[in-house]
Parts: sequence; structure tokens; C-alpha cells
Amino acid sequence: MDKTDALLNSVWKEKVYIETAEFIIVGFIFMPKIGKRSRLLSEVLNSNKQFIAVKECRLEFKTAPQREIEYHDFLQINVSTILLMRPAEE
Repeated sequence: MDKTDALLNSVWKEKVYIETAEFIIVGFIFMPKIGKRSRLLSEVLNSNKQFIAVKECRLEFKTAPQREIEYHDFLQINVSTILLMRPAEE
């Protein structure tokens, strides 16, 4: 097992839908495998971190729907801007 495999085995991966006042983001968040998986999203939102990392994500512009949807390998989102976050359908 290489270093990447060991890292992936020690984290939960969850596909999420995140909505802010300006954006809709769909992508993956990662958290350490500590505690119950069912508490993943609440742990992310209730942690003392100001930003969460979202990987392999799609970014839609709510305030400018004519803009093309963007795809990013990585985004950081300020937790205080999140209006809604829920698991996303695959």
C-alpha cells in the first residue's frame, strides 16, 4: 500500500451539494475517519475551521446563470457563506 492509498483509507469521502448566496457547488469533501460517518456534514459545519475544501467540483453561478458552469479540481469555501449543505445524489 502506497502513501496515497493509506491516506484514502483514513478519510471519509462524501459528495455534497452546497449552496451560497452566489453559487451552487457540487463536489467531494473529505474528513478523517473519526466517529460516525452519519455525522460527517455536521462535523464539517460545526468545526472551528473557517474554510472547507471541496474537490472535483462543479460551480454554477446563481447570480449570473448565463455564465458557463465551471469545473475545478479544488475549491475552498468559507463556511460562513454556506446557506445549505446536504449529501448529493450520485
